Amino acid sequence: MTDPNYEPPKVWTWNREAGGRFASINRPIAGPTHDKDLPVGDHPLQLYSLATPNGQKATIMLEELLEAGHAGAEYDAWLIRIMDGDQFGSGFVAANPNSKIPALVDHSGPEPVRVFESGSILVYLAEKFGAFLPTEPAARAETLSWLFWQMGAGPLLGGGFGHFYAYAPVKIEYAIDRYAMEVKRQLDVLNRRLGEVPYIAGDDYTIADIAIWPWYGALVQNKVYDAAEFLAAQDYANVVAWAGRIGERPAVKRGRIVNRIMGDPAEQLHERHDASDFDGKLA
Repeated sequence: MTDPNYEPPKVWTWNREAGGRFASINRPIAGPTHDKDLPVGDHPLQLYSLATPNGQKATIMLEELLEAGHAGAEYDAWLIRIMDGDQFGSGFVAANPNSKIPALVDHSGPEPVRVFESGSILVYLAEKFGAFLPTEPAARAETLSWLFWQMGAGPLLGGGFGHFYAYAPVKIEYAIDRYAMEVKRQLDVLNRRLGEVPYIAGDDYTIADIAIWPWYGALVQNKVYDAAEFLAAQDYANVVAWAGRIGERPAVKRGRIVNRIMGDPAEQLHERHDASDFDGKLA
């Protein structure tokens, strides 16, 4: 519970009971907690993830590449159950020392290449396949600027607003107001931008859209935090329209359900190893 008379101690100590919904997996130290190798499938690209907004970035990107005809983007997507602590297995920590999903390992070269952080995975795949990232300098700079905008803004939406509004063990008015104000400012940034151009970076669909849609598209469509009414999401009409357009893309429909373990069973694909795995889904 909150204490209005609380004063931080001179030296912080770990209270295992703090942290609300994620208390069982949050800890102040890095490194593995147990030995467990990662599975490796038949494709060069091996993804280890969960269908959080950050995880969806990677699977949407891979499905978009396949939709665009890049056969080399075939991949295996392995489920990492973060609430069970899978991200602290030795194999996953070797792929991502930060123990956060998603993590990608590319086995297409003489030595495996690990790629971690969702934005880094998007850039890596875009450059590997020459897709969804413009090469013209100004357009490339615009795309990367919006990609990194999301990487910087996203924690204020997820770890800030989402945590205190939806997950914290107590409702703290100051924290919710502080982060709600910031998220509404971010939505206004996007709304103004999408009043100028059809896609985030300009005329073309890019990794900027792929990065931003799972967070802010889902937010205005009330698919995360159940907060669309609270934030008056309908007021951001350009964001709502853009979110609807992106959500209708076939690759987005597929990518958003890969490694998904919650919600409608028809929209869950725990692991993905072949295009046929989608059969019977998304009906």
